Amino acid sequence: MPADISSLFTVSVYVEVMLGLLLLFAWVQNTDSRAVAWWGGAHLLRALSIELFGMFGALPNGLTIDFANALLLTSFAVTWYGAHLFMGGKTNFMFIFVGAMIWIIAGQIPEVAGSLALRSLLGALIIAAYTFFAAADIWRSEKTLVSRIPASFMLFAHGSLFLLRTPLGVMLPQPAGTEAVFGSVWLTALSSEALLFTIAVAFILMAMAKERTASMHETASLVDPLTGVWNRRGFMSASERVQGDTANRAVPAAVLFVDLDNFKSINDRFGHALGDRVIQVLASTIKSVIRSTDFVGRFGGEEFAAVLYGVSQDSAVAIAERIRVAFAERAMVVDGANIAATVSIGLVLQDGPECPLVEMLKRADSALYRAKEQGRNRVELSGADILRGGNAAAETASSTLAHGVA
Repeated sequence: MPADISSLFTVSVYVEVMLGLLLLFAWVQNTDSRAVAWWGGAHLLRALSIELFGMFGALPNGLTIDFANALLLTSFAVTWYGAHLFMGGKTNFMFIFVGAMIWIIAGQIPEVAGSLALRSLLGALIIAAYTFFAAADIWRSEKTLVSRIPASFMLFAHGSLFLLRTPLGVMLPQPAGTEAVFGSVWLTALSSEALLFTIAVAFILMAMAKERTASMHETASLVDPLTGVWNRRGFMSASERVQGDTANRAVPAAVLFVDLDNFKSINDRFGHALGDRVIQVLASTIKSVIRSTDFVGRFGGEEFAAVLYGVSQDSAVAIAERIRVAFAERAMVVDGANIAATVSIGLVLQDGPECPLVEMLKRADSALYRAKEQGRNRVELSGADILRGGNAAAETASSTLAHGVA
């Protein structure tokens, strides 16, 4: 093998091994990201296949051609499998070996075995398919991941280049002899492109995994760990963002404040563990009643808030009543204990975007306390049935928004 291509093969092996180990090291630091481990394994498989290619002539062709190509195809399958896991998909592990099996079986057909062009086309099609699948899976991952865009583009571009290899290889003059093949400019160009691709894609995939981890940590700081709904900070952030998006469309909204009745007595009678279960039942009940476009958050202790967008007064009252009735049914018996828990709900309506969310929350909180004073287990509207921004006189809240926060 000529010195130039031999050196390129050697560099490719070292680079693949280092990138594979780097990705595995990143996975060890965050074992929840299994995709990173699969991507690291793909690089190590590619390193082994390149090493076997470089031993052509020194080892049997079954190892340096057939087995090496099977490993190469499997490495791209592993990259796709990692992307599929990253996207949250589930598939049979055995699909990783489909491409290699097709290659091996097709190699037993005399027409394919005797045609370099057909074998090249088959390998290119399999690799292109796996890279296209990987690009599609990454593209379907969270839209908030900015790095998914270059990652998808790079994978798609690399797969497209593989599809171009066979027709270009057929059109270009064919070198005669093994030494001429390894010394061809065409092979050097392909090997260089593959090396540049593997470096670039490894770093962009690692960046994407780190971006998701950072996003998950940020989201975790906005979510209540007991119930899985927004905490107060996350609720305010999400609700105000949507309120800002709908500011120019005069979308009516309603705010509910939901509070467990006599929660202290539940903790005193049944213990805090069961009290936490009752809170979880309340959170799941609210989520099951409101729509996916609405927001619910735990403001602390046993108190929850929800923002409903695009609802009329009658619809908002009906939703609040469904929450009250559904919770009373679900909390009659919790984990075998006769709890018979109920909730009181304060409700305020807004017609238009002029009124700040904080003001609506104050009014809903005030309505909640009236519901408590009038016997609990009821829905109470704010003193002003329809709140029209600054046109309605500000109502003095009987408590702060932080009331009840543990």
